[in-house]
Amino acid sequence: MYAVIQVGSFQFKVAEGDMIDAPKLDNEVGQAFDITDVLLYNNGEDVRVGAPFVKGVTVAAKIVRHFRDDKDISFKFKKRKDARKAIGHRQDLTALQITSISAK
Repeated sequence: MYAVIQVGSFQFKVAEGDMIDAPKLDNEVGQAFDITDVLLYNNGEDVRVGAPFVKGVTVAAKIVRHFRDDKDISFKFKKRKDARKAIGHRQDLTALQITSISAK
């Protein structure tokens, strides 16, 4: 059984017990919550596709930790101009533990 969910502007294919790194959420560590933005639900014999979301399907998740991702470095360079510039960026993320997928 799996589902495709939307957290922020990102989509994730999740199953029970999976860990995902989603964009930073404002909830506290250890807090459990339900995700209702389910785009697709599949349990083997029942496949539901939403328009845009599937009604009656929720994914329960628990916040494990907040952290910052590895640094992504962008490098700008202009030839023959002695111009170089390195820019770094670290994204704030939240680690989520998927506890259950339930459908009515």
